[in-house]
Amino acid sequence: MRTFFLKCKQKLFLSVICGVMVLGLSPAHAGTIKAMATISILGDVVKNVAGNAVDLTVLVGPDGDAHEYEPTAGDSVRIAQADIIFENGLHLEYWLDKLYNASGSKAKRVVVSHGVKALTMPDNPQETDPHAWQDVTNVILYTQNVRDALESMDPTHKVLYESNADRYIQELQALDAWVKEQVATIPVDNRKLVTNHDALGYFAKAYGFKIIGAVIPSATTEASDPSAKQTVELLNIIRSNGVHAIFSENMANPRLAETLSKEAGVKMGPELYTDALGPAGSEGETYLKMIKHNVEIFEKYLK
Repeated sequence: MRTFFLKCKQKLFLSVICGVMVLGLSPAHAGTIKAMATISILGDVVKNVAGNAVDLTVLVGPDGDAHEYEPTAGDSVRIAQADIIFENGLHLEYWLDKLYNASGSKAKRVVVSHGVKALTMPDNPQETDPHAWQDVTNVILYTQNVRDALESMDPTHKVLYESNADRYIQELQALDAWVKEQVATIPVDNRKLVTNHDALGYFAKAYGFKIIGAVIPSATTEASDPSAKQTVELLNIIRSNGVHAIFSENMANPRLAETLSKEAGVKMGPELYTDALGPAGSEGETYLKMIKHNVEIFEKYLK
C-alpha cells in the first residue's frame, strides 16, 4: 500500500512538472511573474511592455524622489518576494544594493540603462548623471532591455512582449520627432534652462537646449542648499544670459527656485515632471505625457 501511494505521489509530481514545462515556465515561475520597478518612470515602461502579464510593483511612486528615498520594512518584504527588479542604474538607486542584500532577495536585477551613453555633470566630471530617460531615444533602449529580460524569464509571453514593445517604441519614436518639431519653434537664444536640480542634461543635449544652472547644483536633490556665494553667482549668470524663466519640479520643494526667480526678476514657470511621473489623472501620469507636458511648458515660457 505504501509503495502504491509513493508511486501516486511521484506521478502527481511528474504531471505538475510536465504541465509547467508545457506552459514554458520553470516551476519557480509557474504563476504570474512578480516584477518590481524602482521608480515610476520605469514602472510605466514595464507596464507598456508587459501589460497584465506580470504583477508589477513600483518602489518609488508618482511624485516620489528616488534621490531622497528611505527604504521601509515593507519595501524589504516586497523586494524579497519579487522575481525580477528593473532599476535605472547610473548610480540613481544608490540604496538598492544594501536593501537587496538585507532582504535576502533572489530576484533577477535588470539595469534598464544598459547601453546608454552616460553623461557626467558639467561642474563635476566624476559625478554620473542618472537622468537618461530625459532623452526619449534612451527610453527606446530601456524598452528593448525590459522586453529582452521579460522574454528570457517568461518565454510563453514572448509574442505579447514583442508586440507591446514594438507598439511602444513606435510611440516613443513619434514623441521624439514631435519634441524636435516643437523645439524648433523656440528661438535658439531662448533655449536656456534653470531648474531645481541638474535633471535635464540629457534633454538639453538631445534637443538643443543649454543648461544655465540649477538652484541645487547637483544631479541629486539630496545635496545641501546652495551657499550665499553660489546663489549670487547663479543670479548673475541668469541675468547676463537673459534667462526667460526658472522651472520647479514635481518631486522637489520649489521654495528656493521661487526665491531665486523673484530676486532675478524672471518668471517662475510651472512644475516640470523630471524624476517621477505625476499621479493618475495628472498631465504627467505617463512617460509620454510628462515629456509632452514639459515641452509645451518650454514652448509657452521660452518663446
